Amino acid sequence: MYINDNYTITGKKIWVTGHKGMLGSAIVRRLQYEDCEIITSSRQECDLCHQDSVIQWMKKYKPDAVIIAAGKVGGIHANINYPANYLYDNVMIATNVINTAYHLGVEKLLYLGSSCIYPKNSKQPIHESSLLQGFLEPTNEYYALAKIIGIKLCQAFYKQYGMNFISGMPTNLYGINDNFHPENSHVPAALLSRFHHAKIKKDDTVTIWGTGKPRREFLFSDDCADACVFLLKHYKDDEHINIGTGEDISILEFAQKIKNITRFDGDIMHDLSRADGVM
Repeated sequence: MYINDNYTITGKKIWVTGHKGMLGSAIVRRLQYEDCEIITSSRQECDLCHQDSVIQWMKKYKPDAVIIAAGKVGGIHANINYPANYLYDNVMIATNVINTAYHLGVEKLLYLGSSCIYPKNSKQPIHESSLLQGFLEPTNEYYALAKIIGIKLCQAFYKQYGMNFISGMPTNLYGINDNFHPENSHVPAALLSRFHHAKIKKDDTVTIWGTGKPRREFLFSDDCADACVFLLKHYKDDEHINIGTGEDISILEFAQKIKNITRFDGDIMHDLSRADGVM
């Protein structure tokens, strides 16, 4: 249900966690157009994985609103190889920040998850009601579980204590400050990087992982940030809400577009030893 909250951020102190990441930095850029005070913290100042650190920092700076854009993120390879890190770190970030926000009386909190929270075989297009209606995609199951816990925590504090804690689920993002690691990046950054370097090195081929058949919906991080500020101002409900474009494209089609833009003359090859992920 959509509720017109009309939460005023004018003059408010808004803490953006993960402000150096792709989405967090985009949210900071967007908030600069608002009449509010943006506060951020480095890991040295506030370790989100440690409750005492979060409590002390929030007591000191007293944010009125919190946006949780922090998290340990990566592509299929990273999720397969580091499941404990992805589950533990993301659960601790969510529980520490959300619980402390409740105890210190934060007015509003926006938790940001990921589209991988949905079952592997969700009906398309994916509706919010699909959550927990089937098995998760095994390649990112642990990360997805952590994000689901964050959603349910916001929902629980909303229902039990009436806290204005909401959740937004962005689709696949790309943009400034993306991670271009050759193994641990998401699809847009990974393919952009591969075609860029192949063009420079005059390689004959560029390899994409899997069959290229999975379809993805891509959203520019600054557009997502605009949606996040809108939700912060206007959305109030215990149900999470999807953030996306409504248009998708296959990985292979996406690779072909990048090939054309970079004017790469070689061939696209498939590494079928790599998992496709959610179709």
